[in-house]
Amino acid sequence: MQDTKDYKSILAELPFWDKLSDAEAELLISGTKTISYKQGDSIHSPSNECIGVLLVRRGELRTYILSESGKEVTLFRLRECEICILSASCLLSNITFDVFIDAQKDTDVLLISSAVFAQLQSNNVYVENFALHLAADRFSDVMWAMEQILFMSFDARLAVFLLDETSKTGEDNLTLTHEQIARYIGSAREVVSRMLKYFESEGVVELHRGGLKIIDKPALLELTQAKNK
Repeated sequence: MQDTKDYKSILAELPFWDKLSDAEAELLISGTKTISYKQGDSIHSPSNECIGVLLVRRGELRTYILSESGKEVTLFRLRECEICILSASCLLSNITFDVFIDAQKDTDVLLISSAVFAQLQSNNVYVENFALHLAADRFSDVMWAMEQILFMSFDARLAVFLLDETSKTGEDNLTLTHEQIARYIGSAREVVSRMLKYFESEGVVELHRGGLKIIDKPALLELTQAKNK
């Protein structure tokens, strides 16, 4: 388990750290712990809606909503050094919808207790501003996801997703199944498979077991631009 020195070096990266009093800094450190999740673990759901603020140290988290029919719509994903505040939704009084958070890979996080963060937020305007700014950023991600689903054709959505993935990973080879892609972009696996096969027939991607390789990025970019004119 990490000691307080390790926690301090990580927490000191938070933008409000130097605005904390010594007592507040000690409170933040004492209210932080390390948790490891296995791929597929459920981290947050309506039944445990306020576990705390998550700082991703390794791995990947996926935040999504679930329809009554069981359809999942991915809102955003978080990777190393990113922060999730929707796992502490009790700190955000205007959230009126249920979100789920799963570990997409084996993931290590620092968990800041919701009670500790709430105390800091109520007494320190810099912590409060940080929370509001982070929530605004995440809702911007949510609106982007909704805009794609509502107003963008499926081929353009898939092209945007593939380009985003290569940008984030720095790799043209993507280790993603058709089922995973379908969950990430809010579609059915069969629809994803058909469109990827079409992309392959056009020489845009190369499909292989367990993933795909981007062959023609300009073609994907042209597709996204054409669909948004």
